[in-house]
Amino acid sequence: MPSPIIPILLAGGAGTRLWPVSRDALPKQFLPLVGERSTYQETLLRVKDPMFGPPIVITGPNFHFFARRQAEEIGVDVTVVIEPLRRDSGPAIAAATEVARQRDPDAVVLALAADHIILDVPQFRATCLAGRAAADAGKIVTFGIKPNEPKTSFGYILPGKKIDGTSVHVVEKFVEKPDAATAARYLHEGYLWNSGNFLFRADVLLNELAAFEPDIASAVVASVKNATDDLGFLRLAPEAFAKSPSKSIDYAVMEKTKHAAVVEGSFRWSDIGSWDALFDITPPDDAGNIVQGPVVTMDVSGSVVHSDGRLTTVVGVKDMVVVSTSDAVMVLPRARSQEVKELVSKLKAEKRTEATDNKRGHRPWGYYEQLDIGARYQVKRIVVIPGGILSLQKHRHRAEHWVVVRGTAEVTINDTVRDVHENESVYLPIGCVHRMANRGKIPLELIEVQTGSYLGEDDIERIEDVYKRS
Repeated sequence: MPSPIIPILLAGGAGTRLWPVSRDALPKQFLPLVGERSTYQETLLRVKDPMFGPPIVITGPNFHFFARRQAEEIGVDVTVVIEPLRRDSGPAIAAATEVARQRDPDAVVLALAADHIILDVPQFRATCLAGRAAADAGKIVTFGIKPNEPKTSFGYILPGKKIDGTSVHVVEKFVEKPDAATAARYLHEGYLWNSGNFLFRADVLLNELAAFEPDIASAVVASVKNATDDLGFLRLAPEAFAKSPSKSIDYAVMEKTKHAAVVEGSFRWSDIGSWDALFDITPPDDAGNIVQGPVVTMDVSGSVVHSDGRLTTVVGVKDMVVVSTSDAVMVLPRARSQEVKELVSKLKAEKRTEATDNKRGHRPWGYYEQLDIGARYQVKRIVVIPGGILSLQKHRHRAEHWVVVRGTAEVTINDTVRDVHENESVYLPIGCVHRMANRGKIPLELIEVQTGSYLGEDDIERIEDVYKRS
C-alpha cells in the first residue's frame, strides 16, 4: 500500500484583489468568504482522509499562531513552517517540500493554495488518486480544470499525449493569461485552466529546482537545515531564506522541466482572484445577485453586494460590486473587478492605513477591535482566548481603563495580581507594569479605554512575552 500523500498548504499570500475584506493584516485564506469556515480550514478538511498524511502549512511570521488556531478549531494536526519573508511560490513550495522529505525521503507531496475553493471534495480526492501513479513514476503533475468560459485571469495548459496506463497527459505547453480572443480560441483547442496545485515526489521537484534555479535550491536547503523550533513552530533561518530569488513555481520549474504532466480535475474550482469570481462558486439569488451580510437591494441585478456588518443598501444598479466594511466602502463595475489590486497599490502610495490594516488586529492571545478614536482617546474591544496571556508591558504616553464584560481577567499591575470579574473595572496609570491573562475556559471580553498624548501600537514596551515577540 502506498504511503500517504503529504499535503503542503501555501498560506502566506496577501489576497489584495478582495480588498477591503482581505488585507495584508488578515488575508483571504483566513476569512470565511463562502460559508462559516475560512478557505484555509476548508483546504485542511479536504485532505483530512487516510490517503493523506498530516499537513505541512507554510505561512508568514504574522499568521503562524492564527494558522495553528484555525487548524485546532477543526481538529486537524498541522506542522506550521514560518516563512521569514515572501519569496513567491517557488521558494515556499521548495521549503515545505524539503521539510516533507526530512519526514519521509520517499515522500509524495501535494502542494495546495490555501485560498482556493473546491466544491466537490470526492472528485478532488479521486483526481489526486488518478495522478498518484504518474507522480510515483517521477512526473510533476499539475491539476488542470476544464474551462467553461474564456477567462483571461487564468494561465492555461495544453495537454499532450496520454501517459500509458493512466488518465494523466504530458504537458505540451504552458501559456500565460491570454486576451479575450486568445482565451476563446483556447476553449476550442482543448486547453485547461492552470489551477496552480501540484502533485510530485519530493526528490523530483527538489532535483529539478537545483538544476534550473540553484540559488533558490541552496537558499531553501540552508534555511531548513538551520531552522529553529519556536514554540512548536518551525521557523526557517531568515538569513539563508533571504538569499533566495523571488520566483513562482511555474517560472522556476514547471515551464522548464521535461517531467511536467497534467491531470484533468472534474471538480468545481476557483482561486477567488476577484469579487466577480464569487459567481463561479456561489449560486446567485433570483435577481442574479450574490448578497452577503446585512444588505437590502432594490432593482439590482447581476451584482455582488457584501457587507461585513453595517447595513448596506443598493438601488438601481446592474453588474456592480459593492463591498462595505467598518472602515471602507468600494464600488466598481464587475467587469473591472481585476483592477482592485491597482486600487490597493494607489491607496498604499497615498499611505492610507486602510490599504493594509483592519480595525480588528489579531494577536497570538486573541484579538482587539477599534471601536472609536479621538484626539486623546481610543476605545477598543479586546477578546482573549482561554489560556491567552498578553505580554508584561508598560506604556509611556497613555493610561488604560479595562471594563470586563465577559469572563474573568487575571490582571497584574506592578507587584499586585488580582482577578477582575464581569461588570468590574480596573485602572492602569501611565508607566505601570501590567499584564492580562485569561485563566478560564471561556473567551474573556473587555472594553479598553485609552487616554493620553499618544495612542499608537508602538507605545508598548514589552518586558516579558510568552509568545517571544520582540
